[in-house]
This record gives sequence, C-alpha cells and structure tokens, in this order.
Amino acid sequence: MGVLFEHRLSLGDFQTRALELEGEGPPLLLLHGWSDSADTWRPVLDLLRRGGRRAVALDLPGYGTATHLDREQPILDQHDRFLRAALSRFAPDGGAVVAGNSLGGVAALRAAERPESRLAGIVPIAPAGFDMAGWFLIIEGEFLIRAILASPVPLPEAIVRGAVGQVYRQVAFARPLRVDPRFVSSFTRHVSRRGDVARILASGRRLRAELADCFRLDRISCPVLVVWGDSDRMVFASGAERVLRECEGARLEVIEECGHCPQLEAPRRLVELLEEFAASLPAAA
Repeated sequence: MGVLFEHRLSLGDFQTRALELEGEGPPLLLLHGWSDSADTWRPVLDLLRRGGRRAVALDLPGYGTATHLDREQPILDQHDRFLRAALSRFAPDGGAVVAGNSLGGVAALRAAERPESRLAGIVPIAPAGFDMAGWFLIIEGEFLIRAILASPVPLPEAIVRGAVGQVYRQVAFARPLRVDPRFVSSFTRHVSRRGDVARILASGRRLRAELADCFRLDRISCPVLVVWGDSDRMVFASGAERVLRECEGARLEVIEECGHCPQLEAPRRLVELLEEFAASLPAAA
C-alpha cells in the first residue's frame, strides 16, 4: 500500500497544498471543483492507496489553502498556468492522467487541448461550461447566504459553516440527508468566514462569463472518459453530448443515484472507472 502525505509546495507563481499518494504507474492528478478543495478526493485517495496507485490531489488557486486569485487576470488562464506547472512537477516526462470534477474538469479539458501537455488521458467529471443549471444564481440567492453577507457584524465560524454546509448538501448531492457529515465539515473548513463566502461568490461571477466559450475540443487527441452523476443538479449530464461529438473516441459513463460529486457519493465506482481507464491507455501497455 502507498503512503498518503500532505504538504505545501510552489507551482509556478502559486502556493498550494498537495495530498500526494505514493504508488505505481503514471501519476493521476485530481482537481476539485469551484469553492471546493483537494480534501474532496480523500475517499478516492484512500481506495487508490489500497491498490498501490500513484496520485496527487491539489488545491486550485483561489480555493482551499492555495494562493488567492489575481483579480486582474482571467481565472481559467490562471488555472491553465497552474496545471502546466503541476504537470511539469509531477509528470515531467508526460503520461499523466488528469481527472477533474466540475471546474477541475474544465482545467483537464483545456490542458488536453494543448499538445505540449502530453497527457495519457483525461477524466472530466461533470465538467462545468456546458449545459449548466442556474446553480450560481441559486446559491447566491439562498436566504442563508444572503443573511451571512448582509450581517452588520462578524458572525461566529459555526454559524457561517452551518449555513454554507446546508446549501452545499442541497445543491451538490443526490441524497442530501444521507451525506456523511465529515464531507460537509471538510468542505466548510475552507469557507468559514463571511469574507471567504464573499470572495468565492465573486470568483463565481467572474467564471460565469469565462465559461461561456472556453473550449476548443477539436484540439483534443488523447483518450477522454466523461463521468457524470444521473442526479446532478448543478451541471446537467446532457452537457456530455458536445464532448462526445467533438472528441473522437470519447466515451461517457453515468453513475446512478449520484449528484455533482461522484468522488464523495460513489467513490468506489469512480475508482473502478479511473483504474479501468488508466489500464486501457496505450502508455499502460
């Protein structure tokens, strides 16, 4: 079994945190979604550890414990630059597999558009930027969120985390009442103050415009496995149609009774898909 260790590092101009799993095979880079962190991958990393697989989950700039985003530069460009540095660090000879959930799926797709990335394959998991529901307006309009932002005095951390956690349960999961409280606690650990909420919502407003036309999928030549939950309320599974149409050989796997975060609701099934995909790549042979 591999060993999982947490450490801080610099990737390009960004300070970030890695959950790095020692193991065999080409590295599997795991990227989280908007307002989330590398911690969302802990259930997957635990299963990969048992199988001896090498993997790294990273905090994307602007989220988790990573460097805040530069307000003068497009967010997606910053993430592109970050991922280039990550690939240079963890897969200098190429051959990495990048799996990303939501906003992390956007980063994976955009990296695959660049031939110099030399990726073995990508696994976009409910990637943003396609057939998105009005999730951001829903989140921004939630009474609890508006109450946090409107409070004339600083609120206790427990109140902020409780409100954020309740919204997170409702929008991200197929079965909100069955969500492990540890997942909610892990998510809210990085969004625990009113300033955190305001900053992340501001990044969401910027992303709405950037995601409108952010792909050149016809440039992707590496294998693509798209994964979606059939009960995703944030990004509809119909968004996979464009990826399948424009990326030759891409295939889709839909996970039943699963919302926007298969890494939390269906980690075993997701790991099965990741391992099967990695084993099918030419580099694996």
